[in-house]
Amino acid sequence: MLRHENAVLRAQLAWFKQRMFGGGKGEKLDVAQLKLDGVDQARAAVTERTETITYERAKQKKEPRVTPAETFAHLPVTETVEIVPKAVKQDPELYEKIGEERTFEVDVVPPKLVKREIVRPKFRHRLDRHRPPLLVTAPARVVPGGYASAGLIAWIVISKYVDHLPLYRQEQMSARWGAPINRRTMCDWVEVAAMWLEPIYRHLHRALLAGHYLQADETPIRCNDPDHHRGTTLQCYLWVISRPQSDVVFAWRQSRRHDELTSLLTGFRGILQADAYGAYASHERKHEGIVRVGCWAHARRYFHEALENHRKPAEVVLRLIGRLYRLEAEWDEANVGERRAALRQEHWVRPLRWLRRVVEGLNRKALPKSELGKACTYLLNHWDVLVAHQQHSVTRIDNNLVENAIRPSAIGKKNWLFIGHPDAGQRSAIIYSLVVSCQRHGKDPLAYLRDVLLRLPSMTNQDDLTPLTPAGWQPS
Repeated sequence: MLRHENAVLRAQLAWFKQRMFGGGKGEKLDVAQLKLDGVDQARAAVTERTETITYERAKQKKEPRVTPAETFAHLPVTETVEIVPKAVKQDPELYEKIGEERTFEVDVVPPKLVKREIVRPKFRHRLDRHRPPLLVTAPARVVPGGYASAGLIAWIVISKYVDHLPLYRQEQMSARWGAPINRRTMCDWVEVAAMWLEPIYRHLHRALLAGHYLQADETPIRCNDPDHHRGTTLQCYLWVISRPQSDVVFAWRQSRRHDELTSLLTGFRGILQADAYGAYASHERKHEGIVRVGCWAHARRYFHEALENHRKPAEVVLRLIGRLYRLEAEWDEANVGERRAALRQEHWVRPLRWLRRVVEGLNRKALPKSELGKACTYLLNHWDVLVAHQQHSVTRIDNNLVENAIRPSAIGKKNWLFIGHPDAGQRSAIIYSLVVSCQRHGKDPLAYLRDVLLRLPSMTNQDDLTPLTPAGWQPS
């Protein structure tokens, strides 16, 4: 018994050291889990039978190497330098040109602040001097009466939320751009930008709730509230909802209470995919029309963490789960569409049957507090929502898409550390929603924000914002 407890404590210490000093808890598919064998080998390991499996594997074609000339072919040539031999310069009459060799080098032009002068000539009538002078109305700006253009504000916003540069660093860098800009001024610009972008954010939120499938997750983020707990930061959260090949919407909440999810999903009816946090199961119980499905990446992750101390049994389970992933990859490549549910019901039966038997057997032998015991308990406790994917064609096998969408905020908070005020949390949620949605749709976030912030102040009718959403926007 003492040996078992010692093994559990050593595993916990190794886990803690990995989280503190290792690469952290990632959401990506581990390389070791990509190299999984077939379900037949898993069955052989369980039943201790020997089977010979032969198969043919097509050799993958190597991707052609992209040369620097191809990579930078689209860059404009700003300067051409011709280097002539010294002997030719001294006596050019003795030589004739028979050809040339061209090479190139790539340079960078650092950001610099420039002024755009706006001239509005004033006119008066030659015959009727009593008429008021004619003067074109000043163009609408993001900051009325201010000097910041839409392009400058977009640059500040993208630098913070995409390039993860805190405003105090941008303040230090602004002197190199040509003139110092105070970080308080930059903060005001971010606030104004979020105010203009909020109608588009609301439009994205309504569109997601109108669908019938959502992926949801939440991530902690620290917040400094000057009115409470002076000298410390509060634990707040960014809740995220999304749909594959659609937009991503972040929502700022000051807690992780179950009611926060209810306020975010008001009016939604359909399939909700999330991890094992109790708020999602509670929401399903309290609201009609909600069908919950699980995330196989979470179930697989626990067994992957058990590899170090329980390699053989964990590998058996990972092979079986890997079989599900390979089937999904094949169907993605074949673009099966609405046939996916029928294919899952047909091809998932065998690996799921073996997976259930293996995990139940391991669960009876493993210590409950061991890594293997926790992995088995997690999978068995959430078995129903994990296998519920067989009833749906639209769902993804895991929640990795929405977890990938959270990563920019996770990287950002390592740089700017915390939200400066509770009121600023929703501003960050609005901007993250738009820039991450742009990235998902393959749009340049900087070009998008520059154009949208230029157009919004002069729009008199904002009834239809679809052309300004990341999915509907096209560069001018």
